[in-house]
Amino acid sequence: MSLPLEVPAVEPLSVLSRFRIEFYDCFYTRGDALFELTDAVLCADGPVKSLVELTLAAEHRRGHGAMYDALNSGWLEPRRLRRVLDCLKVPRLADGRIALAVDISNWLRPDASTSPDRLFCHVYGRGRGADQRIPGWPYSFVAALEPGRTSWTQILDAVRLGPADDATAVTARQLRQVVERLIRAGHWKPGDAHILIVMDSGYDVTRLAFVLADLPVELAGRLRSDRVMLRDAGERRSGPRGGQPRRHGGVFTLKKPDSWHEPEATTTTDTTRYGKAEATTWNRMHPRLTHRGPWLDHDGELPLVHGTLIRLQVEHLPGDRDPKPVWLWSSAPGVDAAHLDRIWHTFLRRFDLEHTFRLMKQTLGWTRPQVRSPETADLWTWLVIAAHTQLRLARPLAEDLRRPWERSTEPRRLTPARVRRGFRNIRATTARPAGVPQPSSPGPGRPPGSKNRKIAPRHDVGKTTKRADSLTAHRTAAG
Repeated sequence: MSLPLEVPAVEPLSVLSRFRIEFYDCFYTRGDALFELTDAVLCADGPVKSLVELTLAAEHRRGHGAMYDALNSGWLEPRRLRRVLDCLKVPRLADGRIALAVDISNWLRPDASTSPDRLFCHVYGRGRGADQRIPGWPYSFVAALEPGRTSWTQILDAVRLGPADDATAVTARQLRQVVERLIRAGHWKPGDAHILIVMDSGYDVTRLAFVLADLPVELAGRLRSDRVMLRDAGERRSGPRGGQPRRHGGVFTLKKPDSWHEPEATTTTDTTRYGKAEATTWNRMHPRLTHRGPWLDHDGELPLVHGTLIRLQVEHLPGDRDPKPVWLWSSAPGVDAAHLDRIWHTFLRRFDLEHTFRLMKQTLGWTRPQVRSPETADLWTWLVIAAHTQLRLARPLAEDLRRPWERSTEPRRLTPARVRRGFRNIRATTARPAGVPQPSSPGPGRPPGSKNRKIAPRHDVGKTTKRADSLTAHRTAAG
């Protein structure tokens, strides 16, 4: 299902209609109510403020009771919806390579003491030392990136992290499943360039590169500026006095330029937003691994995970005339100048996923419902993902219904929020598989004046799995 730039409107319309039909087939119970609820999210006037207000939209033909019952008792099969998302055309970079971004967004629930499986989510503040830990449900998203500056991404998967989950292990399993599904769908074939996966500094990119080494992927992640990397020791040979051969070379401290050696490649690019951008690479750099964290259960000698160290220095940032350099590590042992520019350009495209999170929260109302059950939150999350996917498929069909104070733009360059304004007109020409509601009388409900005798249980906020500080402590705890 291809969406080239110059095609008649019939083809994008058929693609959108087919997705709506397959999305409806993913529901096993309460499908009609949940499908119309998704249409109400897309066609509501203004941002979504509450669930009950969505039942007032013309696209939602059922009452508010049916809506709440559908969310609490409905069932959508995520595996089937994932297959539907994988069958859509995946955006690619200028060289035809697929670029994926993985990041975590939090659904904050600080006052929901009756909601289980909450974790302390890290929330950034506006100043130094203003970061907070607020209870909520963290979700890990994987999305395909588009070339160039844009606010569009294609969400491929979402997984909620629980108290007993290890973030690195969950991310590795999620990325493996996404890549394998893309290969089965025919988006990657032998001989194609490796899929480029970018991530921020909160991920253990070295561990992920080691776990996913059997897949056709290349990982690139940001490093903290206080990290220390090691050079390659070269051929393993003993010293003049014998003994075990060296495994590591010299020390490369990111904060100490005196410890740097001559780089393998340096490129300079003039950008419109950041001024002059200079990228420098050092090939075959690896960290010193220890039996801690995700390597605690590793059997045998710890491996040497070689990669390419990249230093990106821009001339200025918006509001910052003296920016600090950004350090990246790529799982490719060596890169040329062209691939070097491709890596850091793709890493900057990772921030497009932040626009998607803001759209989902502020416009589509992802975190607006005050639901109690995490399973209901998962269902609502998939409904919002399906709504965002329909907006992306409707982009070639949308007209620019701009406000008087907004600038006019080309239809193909509309933002997701501006596409949503005209989705009600597009919906009238697409497939609407939801059935007509059957009239029924409302239930008796709780008698007036009676008390609730089923008190909801209280749940403490959990914590992510804490690993032992050393291998000895880990073996002692395991018995």
